[in-house]
Parts: sequence; structure tokens; C-alpha cells
Amino acid sequence: MKNKLLLLLKTYLLFILIFLVQKPLFLIYYHDLYQHDSFYEFVMVLLNGFQLDASMSAYLTVIPGFFIIAGLWVQPKNMNRIFYSYYAVITSIISIVFVTDMVLYRYWGFRLDATPLFYLQSPIDAMASADSMMIAVGLTTIILIAYSLYFLFTRILVSKNTIEKPLKHKFLIAFVLLFTTSLLFIPIRGGFTVSTMNVGKVYFSEKMELNHAAINPLFSLLESLSMQQDFDKQYRFMAPEKAKKEFAELVDQPVKESIPDLFKVKHPNVVFIVLESFMSKVLTLLGGLPNVAVRMNGFCNEGILFTNFYANSFRTDRGLVSIFSGYPAQPTTSIMKYPHKSQSLPSIPKSLKQAGYNLKYYYGGDADFTNMRSYLMTMGIEDIVSDKDFPVKDTRTKWGAPDHIVFNKLANELSGDQKEPFMKIFQTLSSHEPFEVPFHKLKDPYLNSVAYTDSCLGDFIDRFKQTKYWKNTIIIMVPDHAMRYPYDIDNRAVDRYKIPMLIIGGAVKSAQKIDTYASQIDISATLLSQLHISHSDFRFSKNILNSASPHFGYFTFKNGFGMVSSENRYVFDYESNSDATNEGTKDLNKIKAEALLQTLYDDLEKR
Repeated sequence: MKNKLLLLLKTYLLFILIFLVQKPLFLIYYHDLYQHDSFYEFVMVLLNGFQLDASMSAYLTVIPGFFIIAGLWVQPKNMNRIFYSYYAVITSIISIVFVTDMVLYRYWGFRLDATPLFYLQSPIDAMASADSMMIAVGLTTIILIAYSLYFLFTRILVSKNTIEKPLKHKFLIAFVLLFTTSLLFIPIRGGFTVSTMNVGKVYFSEKMELNHAAINPLFSLLESLSMQQDFDKQYRFMAPEKAKKEFAELVDQPVKESIPDLFKVKHPNVVFIVLESFMSKVLTLLGGLPNVAVRMNGFCNEGILFTNFYANSFRTDRGLVSIFSGYPAQPTTSIMKYPHKSQSLPSIPKSLKQAGYNLKYYYGGDADFTNMRSYLMTMGIEDIVSDKDFPVKDTRTKWGAPDHIVFNKLANELSGDQKEPFMKIFQTLSSHEPFEVPFHKLKDPYLNSVAYTDSCLGDFIDRFKQTKYWKNTIIIMVPDHAMRYPYDIDNRAVDRYKIPMLIIGGAVKSAQKIDTYASQIDISATLLSQLHISHSDFRFSKNILNSASPHFGYFTFKNGFGMVSSENRYVFDYESNSDATNEGTKDLNKIKAEALLQTLYDDLEKR
């Protein structure tokens, strides 16, 4: 049994070694991209990339693990044939992926994903893009690497002895081997945290090329294949020309009337507080329940409250992209799961950084969840506070450090010296299921968690008002998405997506209510316009204060979408192929919503 366990371990370690060696080869091949980077950064490439290497190696070791178990009953000669076949296939795949990725990176700027497979539908056209010398060198290299790896694997891992001593207690040995093989699912998943293994976990640097060097190309390819879709084939409602014409009327229009300034200074400090699962129903000023978000209700009287505001989705990953990149949520996928696509998006932090702002992100949970870290890094945020930055005793809830802990950290930092102007983003988490909070005020778990976060928010604002930065700061409070509350509300209901947005701070000119219909994607154009920064890159975002622009709230849910304005509330359920809501001026928003979604998926495909 010892020999078989050792064989399983050797198999796993050999795969890891192969993947580790690929990284310095990649760095050497692209030495022009990395010639100014330090040895420490090269080490960080290996250390951070090890996560994906360990996961991919575990995937490839599981099958040999079952082969070893089967070998307890199968003749060694027959098992050897099976092992030879498996390693022939795997080493060929590894070599093809390695060489293809190495060649394509210079042209595409991202590690290998499923994109090349679409070109293989027309192999003649695909091959026409490369000269014969490149093809010959590439194929030769693939063959040499595949043969070398095959020789290495079979030499080390396949026993030449076709006669083995009969084993006793085969079922006991099989059980031990099965248990050991099952342990491989720990690195496959990426540990025991909330987030599962994903490409974004290896992101560690502001320089994207270093992050890319840490990626395991085979893992990147398989992850992409598991999610890849023909986006430009989905949600086809009208001819491309008509969609283009309709969409042109949905974007931000040239300003015809002067836009009022909301702030006292040109470049105030900006603090975003992204409130997990808050919704309009928790604010009495928006017709919601009393005694829930008490402090936020009070702040509404001293700031700018947007009364007809909507979340773009029902998930955090989609909501964050809508808020900071002005990019609408998609009903069948999330662009955050595609790092090579999300890195092409504009963002508020990126624009503010170019304007001289200092950026920092605060989150008490796992920043690797749903590729969030890779998205934040591509936005230009290098300084990310997450669960790993808090003592273990403070991160014992399912999602990580509760909100009062993180609010306290943010308040303490703001009490000290800060380089201005700055942008701080705090993403709360305690009002997420299972609603574990150190607070007991309301019977309903969700409402109680909201009341808890609201109290933490209030304490933070009280402390921040005492600092020297308050008079020169705006604080934008907006949920990532709404909660399904009441619990029996239909996911297609318009009220399911209505959320508050509130701006307070010493730099706010005056308290007011803005009743214009809008959604999270409109924050970008509106805020950047107020800061006198161009927002031309934000294709889908509209300035809420621009009277010449169309005003509506847009949202998506699983295989469905909705658009709401003062004239029409329209919701379409694609699964049932029917209108879920069509109130007011019937069908007014129907073609508009369809054109927006069709254009969105065309845009997603091209990124």
C-alpha cells in the first residue's frame, strides 16, 4: 500500500513541477515585458500562481488515482497500457496548450481561453494568419515537449515490473487510496473558503503582465470552456442596424442645458459604501418599513437622495461592475468571471486614479470570490483590505469580518493622515445570508442584519464627521443589489430591484431629492461629470442630471430583463417568452430594452 500511496503523491508532485517550470519559461520568452521587474516579483509570480498549479495538478491526478485503485484487481501489463495511453493524451494536451498560449499571448494580451476553438471552426482561415515557418516551429516544439513529458512521466510513474506480489486486504487498501484521492478535491476547489478556485485568485500586482504570468494556461482554458458562450448569438430581437439606431437614443446625449454642481469643490474626496442587499423597503422616506435603517433615514435629510433608483442585477459581482464600470448586468453570465474581458472595462476608480486620486478597497470577506480581486486590480486598486488582514478571531462568520470591525478600521485610518484627494470603497457583507450579526433588535434575520449594518454605518459617519477630511468629502451610499424581501416577492417584480442611493458629506452643497429614473450604470457618468472628468468611455452610462438624456432604470435577472421609466414599467421573462409586467404606456420600453440587451451582448462578445 505504501508504494501505491507514494505513486499517487509522485504523480501529483510531477504535474506541479511541470506547471511551475512553465512560468520561468514564459517570463524568459517575454523578457521584454518583464526586464524591469525585480526578482521578488518573479518569486511572487510563482507563489501566487502555485494555487492554480496545485488545483490543475489535482484535476489531472484524480484519474491516475482511480487507475491505481483499479490496479489492485487488474493485471499489471493491462494497467501499464492504460497508464501509457493516459499520459500520452495528457502530455500532448499540456504541450499544445503551453505552446499555443506562449505564441498567442503577444497578440491577444491575455492567457489562453476558449477563443482559439472558435477559429478552428474554419481551420484554413485560422492557419492562414500564420506563416509556414511559425507553423513548422510550433508543431515541432509541441512534438518535442510532448515526447519529453511522455518519457518523463512513463519513466518515473509507470512500473516496468509486470509481476507483483499478491496483496492482502485489497478492499482496505482500496478504501485508503480512495480517501487519499478524494483529498485532491481540496486543492481542486481551492481550500475551504467561500470562493472556489478561479483565475482571479492569482492576481497580486498592479502590472497586469505579472498577473498574467502567474496564470496556469490549462486552468484558464478549462475555466473558460466551462463558461464560454456565443454571446453575440444570444438575445437577438432585431436587425443589427435597427438595434444600433435604437441604442443610439438610449445613451448620454449632448448637454443642452447647464448641469448644476452638486458639490462645493471640484475634486472632493470620494468614499463609496456599497451596502450588501439593502433595498428601498428598509427606508421609510422611500415608503419602506420603519425602525430598520434608522441612521440612513436620518442621513437622507442632509444629503442628496435619489428616489427612483434601481439595481442592475441580483448578484454582487454584477452589481459591482454596474456601479464602478457603468456596465449593465447580464442575465446569463457575469463579465467579472472573464478577467480578460473585464480588464477592458472603464471604471470610476481608474478614471479617478488618472486624475490623481489615491485608491483603497475595504472588504471583510474573501476578495477572491467570483474573480473580484482581478476586477479590482484591473480598476487600478492595488491596496485591497480583505479577511486576511484581520485577526482570525474577527473573521469567524461565514463571510468574514463583520461590518463593525471593518468600519472601525476605516474610521481609524481616516482619523490619521491621508494623501488627498482619495477614494475609499467599503463593501459591507453582514446583511448577506445567513445574516450572522452580533446584534439583536428585530425578529426577522434579514431586517435585523440591515439594522446592524445601518448602526455601524451611523457610528462610522459620526466618527468621520470629527475628522479634518469631512468638509472636503462626499460619501456615496448604494447597495450592490436588493434583497428578495418580502420573501415571496417575484424575482421579476420591478420593486425587487428598487434601491436607495444617497450622497452625503461636508462637500455636498445642499440636501435635495432627485426623482429622475436611473440605475447603477448611471453613477459613472453622473459622478465623473460632477468631478469634471470625462466619461466618454462609459458607453452605457448616462448623466442623471442631463435633461437631454433618456432616463430609465434597467435591470436583469436569470434569463430576463426589465426597464422602468415614468411612462412605462416593462419586464420580460425570456424563459416563459412573455411579458411579466407591462404597465403604463404599453410597450413603450419594450424595443428600447431589447435593443439595449442585444447591444450589451454584442459588446460582451467583442471584449
